[in-house]
Amino acid sequence: MNVAVAKTGNGRAVSDLFASAEGRLPGSPAVAAVRREAFETYERLGLPHRRIEEWKYTDLRALVGEVLPLAAAPDAAALKRAAEAVKAHAIAGARKLVLVDGVFAADLSDVKALASEASLKTLRESLDKDAGLLRTASTDAVIALNAALATDGVALSIADGTQLTAPIQIIHVAAAASASAVTRSQVVVGKGARATIIESFVAAGAKTYQVNDAVIVSIGDNADVAHIRLMDDAPDAMNVSSHFVTVGANVKLNFFNMTTGAAVSRLQGFITFSGEGSELAANGVNLLQKTEHGDTTLVVDHAVPNCVSRETFRAVVDDRAHSVFQGRIIVRPDAQKTDGKMMTRALLLSDEAEADNKPELEIFADDVSCGHGATAGALDDSLLFYLKARGLPEKQAQALLIQAFVGEAIEQIADDTLREHVIGIAERWLERRS
Repeated sequence: MNVAVAKTGNGRAVSDLFASAEGRLPGSPAVAAVRREAFETYERLGLPHRRIEEWKYTDLRALVGEVLPLAAAPDAAALKRAAEAVKAHAIAGARKLVLVDGVFAADLSDVKALASEASLKTLRESLDKDAGLLRTASTDAVIALNAALATDGVALSIADGTQLTAPIQIIHVAAAASASAVTRSQVVVGKGARATIIESFVAAGAKTYQVNDAVIVSIGDNADVAHIRLMDDAPDAMNVSSHFVTVGANVKLNFFNMTTGAAVSRLQGFITFSGEGSELAANGVNLLQKTEHGDTTLVVDHAVPNCVSRETFRAVVDDRAHSVFQGRIIVRPDAQKTDGKMMTRALLLSDEAEADNKPELEIFADDVSCGHGATAGALDDSLLFYLKARGLPEKQAQALLIQAFVGEAIEQIADDTLREHVIGIAERWLERRS
């Protein structure tokens, strides 16, 4: 029996997109072959849909429908708008690396200031010789599409024992409307190094755009790393980000994500412990309103013994927004003495708001301590009455309770400046809601 794969109209459009974009994608002929193979994987699978378990709550076929064409390289006007956006969202004291519509913008980046402490290449430069950054073991369609169409990104290498004197902020700026930006970056942190990496996603006047980003992180033994992700894309944008993190021995990794924008967003993280004695603190906050859809999916793989993971996620959902948290802890047969726990809570501010929490444990060892929990509910009426009885308007009383609700996750950010910056983002979201 002959089997033919039938393509929808969207499938044909994406196929045409790859054919038209192939000539401007960076990389050697070997890289081009890897791209074609990745695209064939995507073409076979198509956009994820609800019949795929990992995507059951985020049906991109229904929510997005099609992939937009790649954004053109930014012109002078786009770079000018991007510079204004960078100025508004840059964190004081951080060293900036800016990507505009998926292209590295050296003139907007602090390349010289970073040179003394870290090695920097662009993805375009790295792909001239090696296709390694495009290869992943995942069969996820969105990740395959990222490998096929990635135009640029940054490849950071922090040497053994380096103590960064300032955070590194990677700022993704969308300046082109009705287009997609596809980026892939790599961060290598050496043994005994200490680093803070921040990712920011912002818009510079663009609307109805799409972001498909991937980050590959490798952390050496005895390192101390803070990884902060702040997603504040335009209200009608789509953002799908994929993180692949490998953690060495005796590492302390503090990860935090905040989602306050985009019509459809998904952060999917895959964190693997490859060395003993490491600790992970993964925290996040979704602040969603109107019809926004925010998905956090995290897989923590305890592949070795004696590691600790803690996951704390909070969602505040207003109007007809939809928050998703899927957390899976995997404990391999040899990963004895694993200590893994996760807790997710959702605060629903309207009768039409929705939150889906799906914690999972897959345990194949017998000497472990693991647990999970999930709750969803409304604001406490008695506490609201208490605050209103003391003269606070209802919206202000709600704001105080919401701040306290998300505070447990935000307080895990160790750096005072970063923590205050994130609190400011939450406060501005509450002001917009008011």
